[in-house]
Amino acid sequence: YAFAMWIGLGVLGIIELAGKTFKNKGGSIAVTALLLLLVPGIMAKENWDDHDRSGRYTARDIARNYLMSCEPNAILFTNGDNDTFPLWYAQEVEGIRTDVRIVNLMLLNMDWYVDQMKMKAYESEPLPITFDHVQYADGTRDVVFVHERYNKSFPAKQILDFIKSDNQSTKVPTQTGRMYDYVPTRTFTIPVDSSKVLEEGVVKPENAQLIENQLQGRFGNRLTKSDMIVLDIIANNNWERPIYFVAYGHSGMLGLDDYLQLEGLAYRLVPIKTPSRFDKGRIDTEILYENYMNTFTWGRMNEPDVYLDHFHLRTLNVIRLRPRYTRLANALIAENEYEKAENVLDYIVDLTPHEQVPYDFFIPGIVESYYNINKIDKANELASKMMDISIAHLDYYLSMNRKARSANQQDILIQFQVLSNIGQMARQNNQVELADKALNYINEHQDKMMF
Repeated sequence: YAFAMWIGLGVLGIIELAGKTFKNKGGSIAVTALLLLLVPGIMAKENWDDHDRSGRYTARDIARNYLMSCEPNAILFTNGDNDTFPLWYAQEVEGIRTDVRIVNLMLLNMDWYVDQMKMKAYESEPLPITFDHVQYADGTRDVVFVHERYNKSFPAKQILDFIKSDNQSTKVPTQTGRMYDYVPTRTFTIPVDSSKVLEEGVVKPENAQLIENQLQGRFGNRLTKSDMIVLDIIANNNWERPIYFVAYGHSGMLGLDDYLQLEGLAYRLVPIKTPSRFDKGRIDTEILYENYMNTFTWGRMNEPDVYLDHFHLRTLNVIRLRPRYTRLANALIAENEYEKAENVLDYIVDLTPHEQVPYDFFIPGIVESYYNINKIDKANELASKMMDISIAHLDYYLSMNRKARSANQQDILIQFQVLSNIGQMARQNNQVELADKALNYINEHQDKMMF
Protein backbone atom coordinates (compact mmCIF):
# COMPACT_ATOMS: atom_id res chain seq x y z
CA TYR A 1 0.00 0.00 0.00
CA ALA A 2 2.90 2.37 0.70
CA PHE A 3 4.02 1.90 -2.90
CA ALA A 4 0.67 3.34 -4.04
CA MET A 5 1.79 6.72 -2.67
CA TRP A 6 4.84 6.63 -4.91
CA ILE A 7 2.62 5.76 -7.84
CA GLY A 8 0.49 8.81 -7.07
CA LEU A 9 3.56 11.05 -6.89
CA GLY A 10 4.75 9.54 -10.15
CA VAL A 11 1.46 10.40 -11.81
CA LEU A 12 1.84 14.01 -10.67
CA GLY A 13 5.31 14.01 -12.16
CA ILE A 14 4.03 12.67 -15.47
CA ILE A 15 1.31 15.33 -15.56
CA GLU A 16 3.87 18.05 -14.84
CA LEU A 17 6.23 16.71 -17.53
CA ALA A 18 3.39 16.50 -20.05
CA GLY A 19 2.42 20.08 -19.23
CA LYS A 20 5.94 21.26 -20.00
CA THR A 21 6.17 19.18 -23.19
CA PHE A 22 2.80 20.10 -24.64
CA LYS A 23 1.89 23.75 -24.81
CA ASN A 24 -1.84 23.18 -24.83
CA LYS A 25 -3.71 21.62 -21.94
CA GLY A 26 -5.49 19.11 -24.18
CA GLY A 27 -2.25 17.42 -25.19
CA SER A 28 -1.14 16.81 -21.62
CA ILE A 29 -4.56 15.44 -20.72
CA ALA A 30 -4.47 13.08 -23.72
CA VAL A 31 -1.02 11.73 -22.80
CA THR A 32 -2.07 11.24 -19.18
CA ALA A 33 -5.24 9.43 -20.23
CA LEU A 34 -3.24 7.19 -22.58
CA LEU A 35 -0.85 6.24 -19.81
CA LEU A 36 -3.71 5.56 -17.42
CA LEU A 37 -5.23 3.19 -19.98
CA LEU A 38 -1.94 1.46 -20.73
CA VAL A 39 -1.34 0.38 -17.13
CA PRO A 40 -4.51 -1.75 -16.73
CA GLY A 41 -4.23 -2.73 -20.39
CA ILE A 42 -0.81 -4.30 -19.84
CA MET A 43 -2.05 -6.01 -16.69
CA ALA A 44 -5.03 -7.44 -18.57
CA LYS A 45 -2.84 -8.67 -21.43
CA GLU A 46 -0.35 -10.40 -19.15
CA ASN A 47 -2.88 -11.89 -16.72
CA TRP A 48 -5.86 -12.70 -18.91
CA ASP A 49 -4.85 -16.30 -19.56
CA ASP A 50 -4.38 -16.89 -15.83
CA HIS A 51 -7.97 -15.89 -15.17
CA ASP A 52 -9.69 -17.19 -18.30
CA ARG A 53 -12.33 -19.71 -17.26
CA SER A 54 -13.90 -20.15 -20.67
CA GLY A 55 -14.42 -23.76 -21.70
CA ARG A 56 -13.56 -25.07 -18.22
CA TYR A 57 -16.28 -27.25 -16.72
CA THR A 58 -14.16 -29.40 -14.42
CA ALA A 59 -15.77 -28.28 -11.14
CA ARG A 60 -19.23 -28.91 -12.54
CA ASP A 61 -18.26 -32.33 -13.88
CA ILE A 62 -16.60 -33.42 -10.64
CA ALA A 63 -19.87 -32.59 -8.86
CA ARG A 64 -21.73 -34.62 -11.47
CA ASN A 65 -19.30 -37.51 -10.99
CA TYR A 66 -19.94 -37.54 -7.25
CA LEU A 67 -23.66 -37.86 -7.90
CA MET A 68 -23.23 -40.39 -10.70
CA SER A 69 -21.17 -42.57 -8.34
CA CYS A 70 -24.37 -43.32 -6.44
CA GLU A 71 -27.07 -45.87 -7.10
CA PRO A 72 -30.66 -44.59 -7.44
CA ASN A 73 -32.30 -43.07 -4.35
CA ALA A 74 -28.99 -42.92 -2.51
CA ILE A 75 -27.98 -41.00 0.60
CA LEU A 76 -24.64 -39.23 0.10
CA PHE A 77 -22.80 -37.88 3.16
CA THR A 78 -20.50 -34.97 2.30
CA ASN A 79 -18.00 -33.14 4.49
CA GLY A 80 -17.37 -29.52 3.56
CA ASP A 81 -17.95 -26.76 1.05
CA ASN A 82 -16.16 -28.11 -2.01
CA ASP A 83 -17.93 -31.47 -2.02
CA THR A 84 -21.33 -29.96 -1.21
CA PHE A 85 -22.00 -26.64 -2.98
CA PRO A 86 -21.12 -27.87 -6.50
CA LEU A 87 -23.41 -30.87 -5.95
CA TRP A 88 -26.22 -28.57 -4.91
CA TYR A 89 -25.66 -26.58 -8.08
CA ALA A 90 -25.77 -29.72 -10.21
CA GLN A 91 -29.09 -30.72 -8.67
CA GLU A 92 -30.78 -27.33 -8.29
CA VAL A 93 -29.71 -25.72 -11.57
CA GLU A 94 -29.07 -28.58 -13.97
CA GLY A 95 -31.40 -31.16 -12.45
CA ILE A 96 -28.71 -33.84 -12.25
CA ARG A 97 -29.53 -36.86 -10.07
CA THR A 98 -32.15 -35.19 -7.90
CA ASP A 99 -32.97 -38.63 -6.51
CA VAL A 100 -29.76 -38.52 -4.45
CA ARG A 101 -30.07 -36.90 -1.02
CA ILE A 102 -27.00 -34.85 -0.18
CA VAL A 103 -26.34 -34.73 3.57
CA ASN A 104 -23.65 -32.31 4.73
CA LEU A 105 -22.13 -33.61 7.96
CA MET A 106 -21.21 -30.13 9.21
CA LEU A 107 -24.70 -28.74 8.68
CA LEU A 108 -26.18 -31.84 10.30
CA ASN A 109 -25.23 -30.27 13.63
CA MET A 110 -27.97 -27.67 13.04
CA ASP A 111 -31.53 -28.49 14.05
CA TRP A 112 -33.04 -26.63 11.07
CA TYR A 113 -30.95 -28.73 8.69
CA VAL A 114 -32.05 -31.98 10.36
CA ASP A 115 -35.62 -30.76 9.89
CA GLN A 116 -34.94 -30.41 6.16
CA MET A 117 -33.58 -33.94 6.00
CA LYS A 118 -36.90 -35.19 7.37
CA MET A 119 -38.73 -33.67 4.40
CA LYS A 120 -39.05 -34.91 0.84
CA ALA A 121 -36.81 -33.15 -1.69
CA TYR A 122 -37.39 -33.71 -5.40
CA GLU A 123 -37.46 -37.51 -5.88
CA SER A 124 -35.72 -38.15 -2.56
CA GLU A 125 -37.97 -39.40 0.22
CA PRO A 126 -37.43 -38.14 3.81
CA LEU A 127 -34.47 -39.68 5.58
CA PRO A 128 -35.17 -42.36 8.23
CA ILE A 129 -34.57 -40.10 11.23
CA THR A 130 -36.47 -41.22 14.33
CA PHE A 131 -35.57 -38.29 16.61
CA ASP A 132 -38.27 -35.71 17.26
CA HIS A 133 -37.34 -32.06 16.84
CA VAL A 134 -37.33 -31.41 20.60
CA GLN A 135 -34.74 -34.17 21.01
CA TYR A 136 -32.19 -32.45 18.76
CA ALA A 137 -33.23 -28.78 19.05
CA ASP A 138 -30.45 -26.24 19.35
CA GLY A 139 -28.84 -26.64 22.78
CA THR A 140 -30.21 -30.16 23.22
CA ARG A 141 -27.87 -33.14 22.79
CA ASP A 142 -25.32 -30.99 20.98
CA VAL A 143 -22.69 -33.35 22.39
CA VAL A 144 -23.13 -36.87 23.76
CA PHE A 145 -20.12 -38.06 25.74
CA VAL A 146 -18.81 -41.63 25.73
CA HIS A 147 -18.54 -42.90 29.30
CA GLU A 148 -17.56 -46.53 28.85
CA ARG A 149 -19.31 -48.48 31.59
CA TYR A 150 -19.67 -51.66 29.56
CA ASN A 151 -16.82 -53.31 27.73
CA LYS A 152 -19.09 -54.82 25.11
CA SER A 153 -21.08 -53.84 22.05
CA PHE A 154 -24.75 -52.91 21.98
CA PRO A 155 -27.13 -52.70 19.01
CA ALA A 156 -27.18 -49.20 17.53
CA LYS A 157 -30.95 -48.88 17.98
CA GLN A 158 -30.63 -49.68 21.69
CA ILE A 159 -27.94 -47.02 22.04
CA LEU A 160 -30.16 -44.51 20.23
CA ASP A 161 -33.03 -45.26 22.61
CA PHE A 162 -30.65 -44.66 25.51
CA ILE A 163 -29.60 -41.30 24.05
CA LYS A 164 -33.21 -40.25 23.42
CA SER A 165 -34.33 -41.04 26.94
CA ASP A 166 -35.02 -38.21 29.37
CA ASN A 167 -34.61 -40.56 32.34
CA GLN A 168 -32.00 -39.20 34.75
CA SER A 169 -30.34 -42.62 34.87
CA THR A 170 -29.27 -42.06 31.25
CA LYS A 171 -27.41 -38.86 32.19
CA VAL A 172 -24.06 -38.28 33.82
CA PRO A 173 -23.48 -35.44 36.32
CA THR A 174 -20.55 -33.05 36.11
CA GLN A 175 -18.75 -31.26 38.96
CA THR A 176 -21.07 -28.29 38.46
CA GLY A 177 -24.10 -30.53 38.93
CA ARG A 178 -25.21 -30.22 35.33
CA MET A 179 -26.46 -33.44 33.73
CA TYR A 180 -25.09 -34.52 30.37
CA ASP A 181 -26.25 -37.13 27.89
CA TYR A 182 -23.81 -39.98 27.47
CA VAL A 183 -23.28 -43.37 25.84
CA PRO A 184 -22.26 -46.22 28.18
CA THR A 185 -20.26 -48.14 25.56
CA ARG A 186 -17.68 -47.42 22.88
CA THR A 187 -18.75 -50.01 20.32
CA PHE A 188 -22.03 -50.71 18.58
CA THR A 189 -23.47 -53.16 16.08
CA ILE A 190 -25.84 -52.91 13.14
CA PRO A 191 -27.51 -56.19 12.13
CA VAL A 192 -27.30 -57.45 8.57
CA ASP A 193 -30.13 -59.38 6.94
CA SER A 194 -28.26 -61.27 4.21
CA SER A 195 -31.39 -61.93 2.18
CA LYS A 196 -32.34 -58.23 2.37
CA VAL A 197 -28.97 -56.93 1.19
CA LEU A 198 -29.00 -59.40 -1.69
CA GLU A 199 -32.55 -58.44 -2.60
CA GLU A 200 -31.73 -54.71 -2.49
CA GLY A 201 -28.61 -55.20 -4.62
CA VAL A 202 -26.26 -54.00 -1.91
CA VAL A 203 -24.19 -57.14 -2.46
CA LYS A 204 -24.00 -59.14 -5.67
CA PRO A 205 -25.02 -62.83 -5.47
CA GLU A 206 -21.48 -63.96 -6.30
CA ASN A 207 -20.26 -62.18 -3.14
CA ALA A 208 -22.93 -63.60 -0.82
CA GLN A 209 -20.38 -65.64 1.13
CA LEU A 210 -18.61 -62.41 2.13
CA ILE A 211 -21.61 -60.89 3.92
CA GLU A 212 -21.07 -60.21 7.63
CA ASN A 213 -23.73 -60.97 10.22
CA GLN A 214 -23.41 -57.45 11.59
CA LEU A 215 -21.43 -54.25 11.24
CA GLN A 216 -19.16 -53.39 14.15
CA GLY A 217 -18.69 -49.65 14.72
CA ARG A 218 -16.74 -47.65 17.26
CA PHE A 219 -17.23 -44.22 18.80
CA GLY A 220 -14.55 -41.73 19.72
CA ASN A 221 -14.69 -39.88 23.03
CA ARG A 222 -17.93 -38.15 22.12
CA LEU A 223 -20.70 -37.96 19.56
CA THR A 224 -21.67 -34.68 17.99
CA LYS A 225 -25.27 -34.05 17.02
CA SER A 226 -24.23 -34.90 13.46
CA ASP A 227 -22.77 -38.26 14.58
CA MET A 228 -25.96 -39.02 16.47
CA ILE A 229 -28.16 -38.35 13.41
CA VAL A 230 -25.86 -40.33 11.10
CA LEU A 231 -26.09 -43.31 13.46
CA ASP A 232 -29.87 -42.93 13.49
CA ILE A 233 -30.05 -42.88 9.68
CA ILE A 234 -27.80 -45.92 9.23
CA ALA A 235 -29.48 -47.92 12.00
CA ASN A 236 -32.99 -47.31 10.68
CA ASN A 237 -32.28 -47.45 6.97
CA ASN A 238 -32.49 -51.26 7.06
CA TRP A 239 -30.36 -51.42 3.88
CA GLU A 240 -33.24 -50.00 1.83
CA ARG A 241 -31.42 -46.96 0.45
CA PRO A 242 -27.78 -47.01 -0.71
CA ILE A 243 -25.57 -45.04 1.68
CA TYR A 244 -22.38 -43.34 0.46
CA PHE A 245 -19.59 -41.21 1.93
CA VAL A 246 -17.39 -38.90 -0.13
CA ALA A 247 -14.41 -39.70 2.10
CA TYR A 248 -13.31 -41.92 4.97
CA GLY A 249 -11.29 -41.43 8.12
CA HIS A 250 -13.47 -38.79 9.80
CA SER A 251 -15.62 -39.04 12.92
CA GLY A 252 -18.81 -39.08 10.86
CA MET A 253 -17.86 -42.56 9.69
CA LEU A 254 -18.48 -43.85 13.24
CA GLY A 255 -15.67 -46.37 12.91
CA LEU A 256 -17.30 -48.09 9.93
CA ASP A 257 -14.34 -47.47 7.60
CA ASP A 258 -13.77 -51.19 7.06
CA TYR A 259 -17.23 -51.64 5.51
CA LEU A 260 -16.80 -49.57 2.37
CA GLN A 261 -16.85 -50.22 -1.35
CA LEU A 262 -15.34 -47.68 -3.76
CA GLU A 263 -17.80 -47.10 -6.60
CA GLY A 264 -16.40 -43.96 -8.21
CA LEU A 265 -15.76 -40.80 -6.24
CA ALA A 266 -17.83 -42.07 -3.32
CA TYR A 267 -17.62 -45.02 -0.94
CA ARG A 268 -20.69 -47.17 -0.44
CA LEU A 269 -21.49 -48.70 2.94
CA VAL A 270 -21.65 -52.47 2.44
CA PRO A 271 -21.86 -55.45 4.86
CA ILE A 272 -18.50 -56.79 3.68
CA LYS A 273 -15.45 -56.19 5.85
CA THR A 274 -12.34 -55.08 4.00
CA PRO A 275 -9.65 -53.94 6.45
CA SER A 276 -6.83 -51.86 4.98
CA ARG A 277 -4.16 -49.57 6.34
CA PHE A 278 -3.99 -47.52 3.15
CA ASP A 279 -6.70 -47.43 0.46
CA LYS A 280 -10.01 -48.06 2.14
CA GLY A 281 -12.87 -49.94 0.60
CA ARG A 282 -13.15 -53.01 -1.55
CA ILE A 283 -13.42 -52.71 -5.32
CA ASP A 284 -16.04 -54.07 -7.66
CA THR A 285 -14.15 -53.73 -10.93
CA GLU A 286 -17.30 -53.95 -13.04
CA ILE A 287 -18.94 -50.98 -11.31
CA LEU A 288 -15.74 -48.96 -11.09
CA TYR A 289 -14.73 -49.56 -14.71
CA GLU A 290 -18.15 -48.49 -15.98
CA ASN A 291 -18.05 -45.29 -13.94
CA TYR A 292 -14.43 -44.35 -14.59
CA MET A 293 -14.38 -45.17 -18.28
CA ASN A 294 -17.90 -44.49 -19.52
CA THR A 295 -19.99 -42.51 -17.05
CA PHE A 296 -17.64 -39.85 -15.71
CA THR A 297 -16.73 -36.66 -17.54
CA TRP A 298 -13.99 -34.23 -16.57
CA GLY A 299 -14.86 -30.84 -18.08
CA ARG A 300 -12.15 -30.65 -20.78
CA MET A 301 -9.45 -30.57 -18.12
CA ASN A 302 -6.89 -32.19 -20.44
CA GLU A 303 -7.35 -29.61 -23.22
CA PRO A 304 -4.44 -27.17 -23.63
CA ASP A 305 -6.77 -24.15 -23.85
CA VAL A 306 -8.18 -24.87 -20.37
CA TYR A 307 -6.45 -23.25 -17.40
CA LEU A 308 -6.41 -25.38 -14.24
CA ASP A 309 -5.63 -23.15 -11.30
CA HIS A 310 -4.35 -24.13 -7.86
CA PHE A 311 -7.83 -24.86 -6.56
CA HIS A 312 -8.60 -27.31 -9.37
CA LEU A 313 -5.26 -29.07 -8.97
CA ARG A 314 -5.80 -29.32 -5.22
CA THR A 315 -9.25 -30.83 -5.79
CA LEU A 316 -7.82 -33.42 -8.19
CA ASN A 317 -5.33 -34.31 -5.47
CA VAL A 318 -8.08 -34.52 -2.83
CA ILE A 319 -10.13 -36.94 -4.93
CA ARG A 320 -6.91 -38.89 -5.62
CA LEU A 321 -7.60 -39.01 -9.34
CA ARG A 322 -4.42 -40.72 -10.54
CA PRO A 323 -4.12 -43.27 -7.70
CA ARG A 324 -7.81 -44.25 -8.00
CA TYR A 325 -7.47 -45.07 -11.68
CA THR A 326 -4.22 -46.89 -10.96
CA ARG A 327 -5.93 -48.85 -8.21
CA LEU A 328 -8.64 -49.97 -10.63
CA ALA A 329 -5.99 -50.98 -13.16
CA ASN A 330 -4.18 -53.07 -10.55
CA ALA A 331 -7.44 -54.75 -9.52
CA LEU A 332 -8.10 -55.61 -13.17
CA ILE A 333 -4.57 -56.99 -13.49
CA ALA A 334 -5.25 -59.24 -10.49
CA GLU A 335 -8.30 -60.53 -12.39
CA ASN A 336 -6.18 -61.09 -15.54
CA GLU A 337 -8.15 -58.38 -17.38
CA TYR A 338 -5.03 -56.96 -19.00
CA GLU A 339 -6.74 -55.22 -21.91
CA LYS A 340 -9.12 -53.37 -19.60
CA ALA A 341 -6.23 -52.49 -17.31
CA GLU A 342 -4.35 -50.99 -20.25
CA ASN A 343 -7.44 -48.99 -21.23
CA VAL A 344 -7.65 -47.55 -17.73
CA LEU A 345 -3.96 -46.63 -17.65
CA ASP A 346 -4.11 -45.04 -21.10
CA TYR A 347 -7.18 -43.08 -20.05
CA ILE A 348 -5.65 -41.56 -16.94
CA VAL A 349 -2.40 -40.72 -18.74
CA ASP A 350 -4.34 -38.92 -21.48
CA LEU A 351 -6.64 -37.24 -18.95
CA THR A 352 -3.81 -35.81 -16.84
CA PRO A 353 -0.97 -34.67 -19.12
CA HIS A 354 1.93 -33.01 -17.34
CA GLU A 355 1.20 -29.68 -19.02
CA GLN A 356 -2.23 -29.59 -17.36
CA VAL A 357 -1.81 -31.68 -14.21
CA PRO A 358 1.89 -31.69 -13.28
CA TYR A 359 3.37 -35.15 -12.88
CA ASP A 360 3.82 -36.16 -9.26
CA PHE A 361 4.85 -39.10 -7.08
CA PHE A 362 1.81 -41.12 -8.24
CA ILE A 363 3.27 -41.50 -11.74
CA PRO A 364 5.65 -44.36 -10.78
CA GLY A 365 2.56 -46.38 -9.78
CA ILE A 366 1.21 -46.03 -13.32
CA VAL A 367 4.62 -46.96 -14.72
CA GLU A 368 4.70 -50.09 -12.57
CA SER A 369 1.22 -51.11 -13.75
CA TYR A 370 2.31 -50.76 -17.38
CA TYR A 371 5.30 -52.98 -16.66
CA ASN A 372 3.02 -55.53 -14.97
CA ILE A 373 0.99 -55.97 -18.17
CA ASN A 374 4.16 -56.06 -20.27
CA LYS A 375 3.52 -52.73 -21.98
CA ILE A 376 7.21 -51.90 -21.85
CA ASP A 377 7.20 -49.06 -24.39
CA LYS A 378 4.41 -47.18 -22.62
CA ALA A 379 6.06 -47.74 -19.26
CA ASN A 380 9.43 -46.51 -20.52
CA GLU A 381 7.94 -43.44 -22.22
CA LEU A 382 6.11 -42.35 -19.08
CA ALA A 383 9.06 -43.22 -16.84
CA SER A 384 11.44 -41.22 -19.02
CA LYS A 385 9.19 -38.14 -18.91
CA MET A 386 8.84 -38.39 -15.15
CA MET A 387 12.56 -38.90 -14.74
CA ASP A 388 13.41 -35.80 -16.79
CA ILE A 389 10.97 -33.74 -14.72
CA SER A 390 12.42 -35.00 -11.43
CA ILE A 391 15.98 -34.38 -12.56
CA ALA A 392 15.08 -30.85 -13.67
CA HIS A 393 13.55 -30.16 -10.26
CA LEU A 394 16.56 -31.63 -8.47
CA ASP A 395 19.05 -29.70 -10.61
CA TYR A 396 17.27 -26.53 -9.55
CA TYR A 397 17.08 -27.42 -5.87
CA LEU A 398 20.63 -28.73 -5.65
CA SER A 399 22.01 -25.54 -7.20
CA MET A 400 20.91 -23.73 -4.04
CA ASN A 401 23.01 -23.20 -0.96
CA ARG A 402 22.62 -25.56 1.96
CA LYS A 403 20.16 -23.36 3.84
CA ALA A 404 17.88 -23.07 0.82
CA ARG A 405 18.12 -26.80 0.16
CA SER A 406 17.12 -27.47 3.75
CA ALA A 407 14.02 -25.29 3.29
CA ASN A 408 13.02 -27.47 0.32
CA GLN A 409 14.01 -30.76 1.94
CA GLN A 410 10.63 -32.45 1.50
CA ASP A 411 10.41 -31.74 -2.23
CA ILE A 412 13.99 -32.87 -2.74
CA LEU A 413 13.41 -36.16 -0.92
CA ILE A 414 10.22 -36.79 -2.92
CA GLN A 415 12.01 -36.28 -6.23
CA PHE A 416 14.87 -38.56 -5.16
CA GLN A 417 12.30 -41.18 -4.13
CA VAL A 418 10.56 -40.91 -7.50
CA LEU A 419 13.88 -41.43 -9.28
CA SER A 420 14.73 -44.36 -7.03
CA ASN A 421 11.35 -46.03 -7.66
CA ILE A 422 11.64 -45.62 -11.41
CA GLY A 423 15.22 -46.86 -11.40
CA GLN A 424 14.36 -49.97 -9.39
CA MET A 425 11.34 -50.79 -11.57
CA ALA A 426 13.34 -50.29 -14.75
CA ARG A 427 16.09 -52.57 -13.48
CA GLN A 428 13.57 -55.26 -12.48
CA ASN A 429 12.18 -55.15 -16.00
CA ASN A 430 15.61 -55.24 -17.67
CA GLN A 431 15.46 -51.65 -18.90
CA VAL A 432 19.14 -51.06 -18.28
CA GLU A 433 19.56 -47.64 -19.89
CA LEU A 434 16.61 -46.17 -18.04
CA ALA A 435 17.66 -47.73 -14.74
CA ASP A 436 21.24 -46.50 -15.04
CA LYS A 437 20.14 -42.94 -15.80
CA ALA A 438 18.01 -42.76 -12.68
CA LEU A 439 20.28 -44.61 -10.27
CA ASN A 440 23.48 -42.97 -11.50
CA TYR A 441 21.99 -39.52 -10.93
CA ILE A 442 21.12 -40.50 -7.36
CA ASN A 443 24.63 -41.85 -6.70
CA GLU A 444 26.27 -38.73 -8.14
CA HIS A 445 24.23 -36.32 -6.03
CA GLN A 446 23.87 -38.17 -2.73
CA ASP A 447 26.37 -35.87 -1.05
CA LYS A 448 24.03 -32.91 -1.59
CA MET A 449 21.27 -34.65 0.32
CA MET A 450 22.98 -33.62 3.53
CA PHE A 451 20.68 -31.01 5.03
